[in-house]
Amino acid sequence: QVQLVESGGGSVQAGGSLRLSCAASGIIFSNNYMSWYRQAPGKQRELVGGSSSVGNTDYADSVKGRFTISRDSAKNTLYLQMNSLKPEDTAVYYCKLLQRSMNYWGQGTQVTVSS
Repeated sequence: QVQLVESGGGSVQAGGSLRLSCAASGIIFSNNYMSWYRQAPGKQRELVGGSSSVGNTDYADSVKGRFTISRDSAKNTLYLQMNSLKPEDTAVYYCKLLQRSMNYWGQGTQVTVSS
């Protein structure tokens, strides 16, 4: 019904940048909330930040000022621009779509930051 596909992960040195994308397909309603989560090895999945369908954004304190979330509603695509990356940003990054009380998850994309 709804599919989310993340892309853009990879390996980068500390201080570098990456841009993740999350493309949503299927039945997408205009009123939804899309967000990024991440999960590091041995840790719980945590919220990175999200965006409403009108572009209001929120961020975890750990990424404020370094990460920027944007979305192209016409393409049902969410982006995560990550700058000044740190080794502690290493994780699998997941995209989530919330609409009509249903959560849909992508398969995740690996981000590795080396020191």
